[in-house]
Amino acid sequence: MSAEKILACPIISINARVWRFWSFFLKHDYMRYISIIPVTAMTVLMFTDLYRAWGNIGEVIINGYFAVLYFNAVLRVLIIVRYHEEYESFLEKISDIYEEINSMPDERIKEMVQLFTKRARMMSISNLALGAFISACFVVYPLFTGERRLPYGMHIPGVNKFESPLYEILYVMQAVLTFPGCCMYIPFTSFFASTSLFGLIQIKSLQHRLENFKRHGSGKSNKEQRSQLEAIISDHQRVIAYVGELNGLVTYICLVEFLSFGMMLCALLFLLVIIDHYAQLVIVVSYIFMIISQIFAFYWHANEVREESMAIGEAAYSGAWIDMDQASKKKLLLVILRSQVPLEISVGNVYPMTLEMFQSLLNASYSYFTLLKRVYG
Repeated sequence: MSAEKILACPIISINARVWRFWSFFLKHDYMRYISIIPVTAMTVLMFTDLYRAWGNIGEVIINGYFAVLYFNAVLRVLIIVRYHEEYESFLEKISDIYEEINSMPDERIKEMVQLFTKRARMMSISNLALGAFISACFVVYPLFTGERRLPYGMHIPGVNKFESPLYEILYVMQAVLTFPGCCMYIPFTSFFASTSLFGLIQIKSLQHRLENFKRHGSGKSNKEQRSQLEAIISDHQRVIAYVGELNGLVTYICLVEFLSFGMMLCALLFLLVIIDHYAQLVIVVSYIFMIISQIFAFYWHANEVREESMAIGEAAYSGAWIDMDQASKKKLLLVILRSQVPLEISVGNVYPMTLEMFQSLLNASYSYFTLLKRVYG
């Protein structure tokens, strides 16, 4: 495994470096335990506090939001650590394919690679910045409530967590653990977005080569044209395998996000109705913005891969198939037929991740919110 190759690939390097720093993959030392064990212990105590606070709907919703958020963060990292070889192999393939596509003599493809790479890097950086800002809000919010509160609800049986110096110790501990918790959660979203964008690079480069096949193939013999077409078909098969492998790595985490997103969005919308402090309103709105932006990143990029994969057939049809020999026409026809089956990233290998699915999820969350509001009112 070439760690240097993965870390040098610009489209995935930011997230890979964060994971490597915490020793989630590419290296395996004590750093992973510094983050995973304390954050996991804190998450368990957060769920314990939910049991203690049951009946106080406002406290349960806020504490439940944090408990689910950190549970997702821990789950993401445990999956990465458990299947680190698969992730490392997948990212190494990306670095190889990226170098191959970027070295193509076609300037249009090079420009496209640079554009999507810049987009992926900006998204990774902005996600980390957003995560850092929201995490800072988590930490400083209790200071403005006028009472002793911890950033995240925790219940330690038989212990008064608000007595000094225990309160100060727990506060500092939670503030410190917020940083690794952010690094456990955010980079996976950026990983999904970056790898989806790289899938789009492969798909759009195929479209461009198919559309310009006649221009590039003019003056060549039928044998040379068939060889060029076979290379395009081989790359089509490679991107099909790529999306399938990506789906295998993320589908069950997407299922957890799907199940938790609707519940938490519904609860936070309801919390907006019952809170009576401006500071609480601001922080809850920031919570809602964070979970919507994170889940939208999943569905937007998955939808783009799906739609662009189906456009491969249109690109093939607009190419030079009229002047091809019968054998090449049949091969091109197979490409068109295969493109009618979209390349999909799914939720638990059940439902495809599309913008229509995202809209349905928002509608369902709002419907449950109105029902909960009516019952509570």
